Amino acid sequence: MIRPSYGSNDPIAAHATPLAESALAVIRSSGPGCIDLVAACFSRPKKLSEAPGNTIVHGWIVNKGGEKVDEVLVSVFRAPRSYTGEDAVDISCHGGIATARSVLQCLLDAGFRQALPGEFTFRAFMNGKIDLTRSESVVELIEAKTDESRRHALDRLSGALEAEIRAIKEDLVQALAATELFLDYSEDDGVSAIAEDGLALDCQNPDQIPLPAAEAAGILPDRKRVEEALETLERLAASYRIEKLYRDGALVAIAGRPNAGKSSLFNRLLKEERSIVTDIPGTTRDYIEAWISLEGIPVRLVDTAGLRRAEDPIEQIGVERSKSIVQSADLILYIVDGSRGFESEDLQLLDEYRRSELWEGRDAAPLLVVWNKADVAPHIRPLPETEPIRLPMVLPVSAKTGIGIPELAHAMKEALSGGSDSAPPAGSQSKAVVGIASERQKALVDRAIEALKEALTLADQRAPLDLIAPELREAVEALGEITGEVSTAEILETMFSRFCVGK
Repeated sequence: MIRPSYGSNDPIAAHATPLAESALAVIRSSGPGCIDLVAACFSRPKKLSEAPGNTIVHGWIVNKGGEKVDEVLVSVFRAPRSYTGEDAVDISCHGGIATARSVLQCLLDAGFRQALPGEFTFRAFMNGKIDLTRSESVVELIEAKTDESRRHALDRLSGALEAEIRAIKEDLVQALAATELFLDYSEDDGVSAIAEDGLALDCQNPDQIPLPAAEAAGILPDRKRVEEALETLERLAASYRIEKLYRDGALVAIAGRPNAGKSSLFNRLLKEERSIVTDIPGTTRDYIEAWISLEGIPVRLVDTAGLRRAEDPIEQIGVERSKSIVQSADLILYIVDGSRGFESEDLQLLDEYRRSELWEGRDAAPLLVVWNKADVAPHIRPLPETEPIRLPMVLPVSAKTGIGIPELAHAMKEALSGGSDSAPPAGSQSKAVVGIASERQKALVDRAIEALKEALTLADQRAPLDLIAPELREAVEALGEITGEVSTAEILETMFSRFCVGK
């Protein structure tokens, strides 16, 4: 069987909603002639074929034997005013696995083929309805785990990132044009000199005196534009860490000795009773996990078994699993029982962390020491001077009463994000930029940054413009790849194949 191609214009159809019991289900279709194809299995074919775009027609889907399958509402979209830019039809039928499957089968029998993953969005991109940054944000929006994640994805879907990238690219194109113009015509009498500050002067001003090419070496036309573009791109690159957190979330492990209050803190952060809390050490014998929103960041919070030498075989398995969770965590909350203070086992475990013995070559995750039971032991007892361990900041909290929990949540966010943010520092005159969230975007922004840095370095070294211009062109091409102006079929297929079928 020949595998269908993303580049084909066959009429396609697919489930746009999950196959599950529900009030409604949606089957999406798109492609040349798709309205007439749906009409062929519709109870009112003429009404549907003649329906204007952006209208809804009521009727029945019928199978090839003429039997009614379901009562439906058919939404008609005519090119180019549709999601894909093609003629398109969305069928809203009754929910349920059998009904939705039967309606889709009627479309396949009528001449549609099953859509490939992401093929609807691929066609929207190919038909100029959206760029690649908006295409990627579609997946982000579907997978968003918190309202903040959704808002960040929606900013990119609305075109904020596309507009930012295009503005930077336009500035660099102008700088490149000025550079190549001077490179080609610097010895002609009709072309201006370049000012000492590196700005291109008016080529039509007869008062300007041309400089010989040798004297112009290293003077980069529109240098200010290049420097401003580099500054903006570096802010975009810095935004990737926090945006990736909003997109993918983080793994946070609650670790410590038995009975330190790990499960109580887990329940407090989760705002519900999920972990069993008793005064008996070793109650939690395996890890328990749940997703929470930490100031908008999706966090997979894990309550681990107490770290200690366990005699019980089942508890030993739980301790080993806990160590595995700690090893893969993005942040560790080490809980100390404030009523007992730092004990020898605490110091031993913290020393293992300091020496990173659990990480086997991986950089140790950030660690916050949490002084629990601050309601009964508000004063943090310092370590004896004989102890060589230097602790990070110790945060007093009470999992029982909620003391210090807001401060802990903020410290967790700061530790996960490294203090990075999509916005410029307070008091900065620089305009805020939207963040980048995909590895593809980050790699291309880094490529553009390196090219611009090399161009400025060459200019500082008084290198000739024919060495500088290719670096500016490299940066322009990298930005073009971000929005999809420059792309290959292989890259596009790899990217869109990550989508769900109905998108």
